Amino acid sequence: MRSRMRVLLLVLAATVFVSNAQTNNSSNDNKQQQQQQQQQRSIWDESIKFTTKTKDSCTMVVSGAGDYTRLRVSCKGPSQGQTPGRSYYCDFQGKPNLCRAYNLNPRHYFTQMMWELRKLSHACQGPKVYRTQMCKKYPDEAQMTFLASWPKITTPKPSKPVQEPRKPVVPAQTKPVTTPKPVKPQPQQPVKPQPGKGPQTKKTTPKPGKTTTRPTEQPDSKASRIASEYCWKSFQGICTYVISWFQN
Repeated sequence: MRSRMRVLLLVLAATVFVSNAQTNNSSNDNKQQQQQQQQQRSIWDESIKFTTKTKDSCTMVVSGAGDYTRLRVSCKGPSQGQTPGRSYYCDFQGKPNLCRAYNLNPRHYFTQMMWELRKLSHACQGPKVYRTQMCKKYPDEAQMTFLASWPKITTPKPSKPVQEPRKPVVPAQTKPVTTPKPVKPQPQQPVKPQPGKGPQTKKTTPKPGKTTTRPTEQPDSKASRIASEYCWKSFQGICTYVISWFQN
């Protein structure tokens, strides 16, 4: 009987211990869930505000879009006199929950992103992908990526240099080679006698010697002789040819 009583007491003690452990675990789980919900509320409900380099007042609001986390950055610039300041916004999207550090402190993740945004003159004209320091090693899927903006940001295309119309290349005209014209031999004009003076005849005394009969000149030698007398030295060959042609 005593042994049976001891067994019953041990069983009761074990069941009480197990029930206490389960209640403690459930309470711890509830506390963690409440902390996560508070952290999510702090980033999902409370916006982050900052000012850009050009004094634009901006607000960061986080929302959910299915499996993605979406961020909208809305900004308004300072008014200049009666002209109201510029207004613009841009959306970012990603899966930062893939990063372990984000799940521990999501608000600090977007705070680090805000540190980069406030360095810009225009909050929507920054990098396309923001890599925070706490999730820098994770892939692009876990980063916040630029999605859209209003008004639409257009990057001006570089203007093409105006090409001047090419002038048609005129081929250089080659001057035709002009062959020098043959110089016609001018006949010698007889010397006119001066008035009052009769024709003077020089008395020539024939020198005694052997009389040799000259052979008849050939047309080529005669033409060359005339060319050497009446043509320049550089044109004597052409003149000889023309004179011999006329003689033949």
